[in-house]
Amino acid sequence: MSESVLFQRSLTCTAPAAELLKQLSDWTGCVYLQDQQHPVLAFLPESYCVVQQQKLRFFQQQQHNHYIEYTPAQSLKTWMQFQSQQHAATPPLSFCGGYIGFIDFNYAAQQFVASQTAPQPQLYFGKYHSYLKWQHHHWVFYSQSKDAEQLYQQLLQRFATTARVTTLQLAQPMQPDWQKVQYQRAFDRIQDYIKAGDCYQINLTQRFSSQAQGTLLTAAHALWQLTAAPYAGYLKLGEFELLSCSPELFFQFEADHLLRTKPIKGTMPRYADPVQDQASRQRLQDSAKDQAENLMIVDLLRNDLSVYAEIGSVKTPKLFQIESFNQVHHLVSEIQATLRPEINPLDVLLQGLPGGSITGAPKIRAMQIIEELEIAPRGGYCGTLGYFNEDGTGVWNILIRTVQKYQDQLQVWAGGGITIASECDAEYQECLDKVNAILATLNHYHSGATPP
Repeated sequence: MSESVLFQRSLTCTAPAAELLKQLSDWTGCVYLQDQQHPVLAFLPESYCVVQQQKLRFFQQQQHNHYIEYTPAQSLKTWMQFQSQQHAATPPLSFCGGYIGFIDFNYAAQQFVASQTAPQPQLYFGKYHSYLKWQHHHWVFYSQSKDAEQLYQQLLQRFATTARVTTLQLAQPMQPDWQKVQYQRAFDRIQDYIKAGDCYQINLTQRFSSQAQGTLLTAAHALWQLTAAPYAGYLKLGEFELLSCSPELFFQFEADHLLRTKPIKGTMPRYADPVQDQASRQRLQDSAKDQAENLMIVDLLRNDLSVYAEIGSVKTPKLFQIESFNQVHHLVSEIQATLRPEINPLDVLLQGLPGGSITGAPKIRAMQIIEELEIAPRGGYCGTLGYFNEDGTGVWNILIRTVQKYQDQLQVWAGGGITIASECDAEYQECLDKVNAILATLNHYHSGATPP
């Protein structure tokens, strides 16, 4: 895929992404995607749309970092225009200018069920023509803007100064909203639903929270170093910050209409001792319960993709593979499909959400049960963050291992799939295994503690 740009300049800057984000955090639409080995940092979209409190609003850039609201003549779907894909051989997929954004869990769930929403932004898409990419061990500035030279000079000035951001400060350590007995109650209710034939699997999650001042961005470098997550990211929209340490791919839209998804279902903790760690890995590989749970979601996603795919193109090239991350081992499968040429990738993304790995099966009934049992809207957690290039290729994650801050509320969620074979104590511990290290890192920002 060629990058159609008017302006390209290498920067001598080699600072970590979190440091650059601090320098640019007051620029509208500041967003970062780790995107596996192709990090991108974008800012100052040409235009953007945002949904908050059920209202969709559009904004257009008038001058540097100044936007005005306007009423478009088209819908979101027609606002986001895609070019025809090129069918030539392409280099590795990465962001080349286009649309970056996020969609939260409850906004997506509302397509199918009645779902409460959080007061923070629920959807955002920005059309980005200026961005930084990490290439050959330094940052490179790309821009299609007519003001690219001026913007480049402003970047140089920004990066030559010290960032002025307020350090994150927690009023109290992160605390679970549920005690063990409340989790047990929800777990038992799910078991009743499974026995009654309502569902086969429910992804039950719980929230950890604290009041906090300052910017979540000041914890980004520590969290990303901790997790080394391939689909990490960050987005700032006014008083809302979304900081992801996600290991999970939702959809990867590739050239020639190829679509790839890699659901995660099945988790075991990592250990410093190699023998103990290998034993934990092997337990996951041999776990009939985790394989059954993973297979339910594989079947669900195969069915979801068949709606858009060429007949006979839906395949499962990888089933029950172990992928190891800094804190946990995961059981991961991969599904591929070839989309029909007339299919709009935005439709696939929107209607594929929420992802099956973080809802359950059957999907609509699972979302209804989640709405009944969980005590608050998930918000950005279990939604998606990612990008579309202008030809419709792109990468979108599942927002697990994700921290949200809106005004003075800081939240982290964790959960897991509950099946008939699940044991409450093990599932509760799995939640903790997934987020204990993230919570410990955030708690360093509690009053009196030393930030990591």
